[in-house]
Amino acid sequence: MSTFLVNGGKQLYGNVKVHGAKNSVLPILAAAIVNPGESILHNCPDLSDVTASIKILEHLGCTVKRENGTIIIDSRSICRCDIPDELMREMRSSVIFLGAILARAGEAKMSFPGGCELGPRPIDLHLSSLRALGAHIEEKSGNLLCRADRMRGCEINLSIPSVGATENAMLAACSCEGTTTITNAAREPEITDLQNFLCSMGFSVFGAGGSTIVVEGKAKLHDCSHTVISDRIVAATYLTAVASAGGEVNVEDVDYRHLSTVTSILSEAGCRIRSEENSVIISCKKPLKAVRPVRTAPYPGFPTDAQAPLMAAMLCAEGTSVFIENIFENRYRHVDELMRMGADIKVEGRVAVVCGVPRLHGASIKATDLRGGAALVAAALGAEGESRISGISHIDRGYQSLERSLAEIGAEILRTDGP
Repeated sequence: MSTFLVNGGKQLYGNVKVHGAKNSVLPILAAAIVNPGESILHNCPDLSDVTASIKILEHLGCTVKRENGTIIIDSRSICRCDIPDELMREMRSSVIFLGAILARAGEAKMSFPGGCELGPRPIDLHLSSLRALGAHIEEKSGNLLCRADRMRGCEINLSIPSVGATENAMLAACSCEGTTTITNAAREPEITDLQNFLCSMGFSVFGAGGSTIVVEGKAKLHDCSHTVISDRIVAATYLTAVASAGGEVNVEDVDYRHLSTVTSILSEAGCRIRSEENSVIISCKKPLKAVRPVRTAPYPGFPTDAQAPLMAAMLCAEGTSVFIENIFENRYRHVDELMRMGADIKVEGRVAVVCGVPRLHGASIKATDLRGGAALVAAALGAEGESRISGISHIDRGYQSLERSLAEIGAEILRTDGP
């Protein structure tokens, strides 16, 4: 089993590039099913979740070619509409294939999704949205049996701006007769990227980035090419790693506007931030100072995926910082591992209180989820001595060769195989 060995206490300097967004490429890979032709996707990261999505596409009958950062999907040969349980369990976002398969085949069969254990992730909004469009869905023995003889556009009002439900509704609406209007839609940049991909294959979709999205169904489709946006959460992780270890780094190939809530907190903590057109430059001299309460919220609020890495950066800040997690119930699973390194954190329900300590020390720690694992790496970079981080398969779900990117800016980090 692979682990990271991190020798902390080394400041970070140089340039680091951000790869394509995990939370963008996964729904776009699913969307390629809707187009009975060839889709060429550029800037696709080499992640285990991407590999899992490709396995699903190939199981359905697609031909997939992958070379460096480009993936070519030919979906003309799709011959199945089911996804086996072992593939569904490989990632939490696998349910996004439901809307796409329904749009293409008119029926779908799959089990409930797996992935990181962050607490319940209900898919009720996904299912109610698809039912509103005309899908018949039966939940039986842990499986979803879906059929859609004739789907019609309608107005879908989401009770909360769920990213996954918004994406599934957009994909299913592509096959509908007439117009679908999604209100209280998620506003994340990844939603806009999905819209742009659907438009590139011939659909008329507009409004993404705002709270109302309109999809015109039944378009004349054609082969297409699309470049996936860069990953704002990976960029935020690099920024928090520098805040933890100190130094000065230029985080390249990222839209600074997608990071404004993260950079504002880091600025408040004492980091110097300079944003340019396609990069963010961070300079940090320790110690940092505590910040106002950090409340996670749907975009454009503070992202839940950046909560754990930011917490890692604040462990040695002077004063007390408070984190309030409003999205997932179990998003503090990294706390116990950080405390093994000497952190002072108290958790009460959805609130975590971080009291800054003078220093952290290296320890043997274990990643239990994707972003919590990234937080452990950030903390280890700022700690004294060596840390051994196990469970890094979680990290590989969302970070392409994280150890190589960090080593390029001066981190002493190695991937090792063994117990």
